[in-house]
Amino acid sequence: MNDERPAGFEAYWQDVLDELALYSARVEAEAIPIRTNDSATMYGLRFTSLGSYRLFAYLSIPVGDGPFPAIYWVPGSGSVISPIPQGSPSQLRSRFVAFSLAARGFRNADKPYAAAFPGLLTDGIEDPSAYRFRGIAADCVRGLEVLLSRPEVDAGRVVVQGGDLALFTAALGEGATHLVCTPSTFYKALDAAKGTDSEIADHLRLNPGSEAAVAGTLANFDPRWFAPRITARTLVQTAPPGGFLDRDGLSPLLGAFQAPPDVYESQQSNYKDGMFVEQWVSDRFGFDAPILPEHWRG
Repeated sequence: MNDERPAGFEAYWQDVLDELALYSARVEAEAIPIRTNDSATMYGLRFTSLGSYRLFAYLSIPVGDGPFPAIYWVPGSGSVISPIPQGSPSQLRSRFVAFSLAARGFRNADKPYAAAFPGLLTDGIEDPSAYRFRGIAADCVRGLEVLLSRPEVDAGRVVVQGGDLALFTAALGEGATHLVCTPSTFYKALDAAKGTDSEIADHLRLNPGSEAAVAGTLANFDPRWFAPRITARTLVQTAPPGGFLDRDGLSPLLGAFQAPPDVYESQQSNYKDGMFVEQWVSDRFGFDAPILPEHWRG
């Protein structure tokens, strides 16, 4: 894969943002009593993104006087979006405005388009203008806009968390003060796919002669080209030493940020990795200690 940013990268994403701006969010909020408790009220939001597509998000607002810091979880690799990530303590909702987005194709936002898992990653991949992640990236930016429109949010403490889409959101959107990301799918994606049984590799095998078109599309989604746009304080979680996505492998990305990000090498332990992230966010948001799952507490 070419190690230079594609000439049309800025124009490609500016077109996406310009098109997104044509659509008003038209937010509708409905309380979800079954997910509301004494410390936080849960809402289901419906709002509009690129192409008039209606999205869904869970929004949890703490009880009490705000504004409150906010956590925005962008979609991951599965179709189901939870109000907070599985395994996270529900007490987080007493401290943070929690926002979890279902982008187009994901559960609760799967009409008229229901994404296939696997299959989403290569949907439209030979045409940059039709690639499904073009719209999904726009959805993530619109989600950030909707979150920041809430008066309960402390605009000085907003963290976006997730994989590549979190990084895209912090780069393309406005208002993220902190970013926690684990680069994965789109980093040197074509190189990473070769010799594997990944979705991209399968697409190339089933569609001989498509490599140039696929490479042209994926070049617009490589995290390396987004990093220079990011102003948020950033934590990058890498794979353990010895992998394609370890600290050495990600060095071109890590060196592309405006300010050097904090880097954490995964210990391949949900406990150790989760503890580090929770402590990192807690420290930067000015809390004495993070809120941890009960089974992590000594």
